[in-house]
Amino acid sequence: MTYDEALAFWYGRINYEVRAAQPADLKLERMRALLRRLGDPHERVRLVHVTGTKGKGSTCALLDSVLRAAGYRVGLFTSPHLSHVEERVRVNGAPIPRAELAALMSEVAGAVREMDAEVQFPPPTFFEIVTALGFLHFARRRCELALIEVGLGGRFDSTNVCNPLVSVITTVGFDHMAQLGSTLEAIAFQKAGIIKRRVPVVCGVSQPEARAVVERVARELGAPVFAPSAAPLPPVALPGPHQRANAAVALAVVERLRASGLTISEAAVARGFASVDWPARVELVARDPHVVLDSAHNVPSAEALVATLRECWPVPGKKRIVFAVSNDKQFAEMLALFAGYFDHLHLTKFGTNPRCVPPEKLAEVLAAVAPNAKFTTHATAPEALHAALSASAPGDLVCAAGSVFLAGELRPLLVPA
Repeated sequence: MTYDEALAFWYGRINYEVRAAQPADLKLERMRALLRRLGDPHERVRLVHVTGTKGKGSTCALLDSVLRAAGYRVGLFTSPHLSHVEERVRVNGAPIPRAELAALMSEVAGAVREMDAEVQFPPPTFFEIVTALGFLHFARRRCELALIEVGLGGRFDSTNVCNPLVSVITTVGFDHMAQLGSTLEAIAFQKAGIIKRRVPVVCGVSQPEARAVVERVARELGAPVFAPSAAPLPPVALPGPHQRANAAVALAVVERLRASGLTISEAAVARGFASVDWPARVELVARDPHVVLDSAHNVPSAEALVATLRECWPVPGKKRIVFAVSNDKQFAEMLALFAGYFDHLHLTKFGTNPRCVPPEKLAEVLAAVAPNAKFTTHATAPEALHAALSASAPGDLVCAAGSVFLAGELRPLLVPA
């Protein structure tokens, strides 16, 4: 395959990032069958498996930075990507090269076509294919450890075929409720599905009812549960109180990895925390007016965004937000929250993703939940950003948030390559 052929094959599969998955779509038998045809690469790499309503990507980024500072060759699997699909699969910080993606996709495609011909399973999906490709890349590159971020939930996520050194649950909150359930206990049960028999669990879940579910599942599997580290934290490059919480979870994971035999010095932890780079997570990209790019896409992450803006950049002037969101999110609650902080909301959409809520619908909902909110609608995200920046002056703040897809569309306009 050429690179273009690899992408055409990949994007031709069912993609639940574009069309929301239903509970019946989420099964692991198909993923295991695909990996068997590829020689079970996930069994040839030591792994840390991370889930959570928010914080899982940042926790993976923190661990990646620490482990690389300790001298390990580290794989990092995250989703979705900001600008390029290669960002989802990294080794020592470098996205998979296009040539390697094409070569590995040729192998994966062969296995997928065998499965298509057998008709034993429904066709492997976009996310299952990239999961298999990630495991294959990490095994071929002989990664000494790989950090695997769950795509959705945990129990039936395609990454949940691995047997990790440590299982990590950062937080539990309301998101993906059509797939995971409508109560914190139900969502916690799905996320606790990544717990494996006798494998230690680091749990950052704070709500008693959700934490009790995690602890019950762990107890049934004989898996010891560890709380976030209470040790003093070195400075963390990522801003916000929520990132200090993620760092405490990451430090607890480091302690479990040390117990498993890895050598990770305190100096490596300090260097890793101080140098971590995780774009579009409360990322300050310009000053005066301050411009912040974020990927908040659910109520807990929106709350964390506002708390960070209050703490880190309490500007004296006007505050504006460019907002677009997927239709399976609690966007009414997000709009109400943002209307209470920002002086003006620029409502828009991202790309051509059919899951995106039309700006006119956002305006209708905003008028219901915050009748006094000032807003304008914009046909495209770049137009919304331009309007927000044009209306701002020194001392003001412009923030873009609501979706990783929105952040990915706007970041090249704000941070030239």
